[in-house]
Amino acid sequence: MSRLIRESVGDRVFLIINFILITMLFLIIAYPLYFVIIASISDVDYVSTGRVILYPIGINFEGYRRVFSDSLIMTGYRNTIFYTVVGTLFNLTLTIPAAYALSKKDLVGRNFLMGIFAFTMYFSGGMIPTFLLVRDLKLLDTWWVLILTSGVTCYNLIIARTFFQNGVPQELEEAAVIDGCSRVRLFISIVLPLSRAIIAVLALYYGIARWNSWFPGMIYLDSRAKAPLQLILRDILIENQQMALDETGIGTEAEAIRLKLATLLKYCLIIVSSAPVLIVYPFLQKYFNQGVMLGSIKG
Repeated sequence: MSRLIRESVGDRVFLIINFILITMLFLIIAYPLYFVIIASISDVDYVSTGRVILYPIGINFEGYRRVFSDSLIMTGYRNTIFYTVVGTLFNLTLTIPAAYALSKKDLVGRNFLMGIFAFTMYFSGGMIPTFLLVRDLKLLDTWWVLILTSGVTCYNLIIARTFFQNGVPQELEEAAVIDGCSRVRLFISIVLPLSRAIIAVLALYYGIARWNSWFPGMIYLDSRAKAPLQLILRDILIENQQMALDETGIGTEAEAIRLKLATLLKYCLIIVSSAPVLIVYPFLQKYFNQGVMLGSIKG
């Protein structure tokens, strides 16, 4: 019969301190997001005067109505979804097979190829040579420039390679080869079904990076019709800051209303742009935790 283990006074104090610290850390991380949510549905006057702290005041959804009725914002939203979905599939298509091949010790030049990939983690060609290359390839201001210019991230490649080395039984692959299974069929029919965890992790990593990306769009795109949402959000934030600097010079009521609307749109756009990631993450959390542990470097 099992016996209950009594906790000592020191253990209880330790648990209480941990609970307090974790709760404080959670509040520090969660409150900014909560504030943005309540600020997005509150009256701008109350937000700007600091009266909105724990709950919304003067509830209204004018900001969200403006967001979903603005054609430019919705175009950016659609573009970001396209860049994220297609770009993530492109990343996985390149990363997963490359990581599996590099995990095989019988691959000729394996260490040399891995060294080339690792070299790109510390050194790159630079922004100007990359821009010139993109220009020569006729990719400037095209839909594909934001997808083709970031195919593989070395960090994700190393995680996937480590997973294939430690997470896929070598005996299973050898048995399949003995039974006449080709390398391609082995990879598609056996390895990929066993790799759902690491695929989910890489999809999350690549997807979040694609969703939050704005700098490549600013460099390579001229047309606002192809701009991702984050680039449009940046333009709105810069416009809002400029208007705030010129606030003392506002002479008409229309300009004052525009300034308030820009502030409200800032909070609403943060929620709209972050919501898809916050919605998708809980469904991938199980695979995320499992994949990180399986893909971690082991001694």
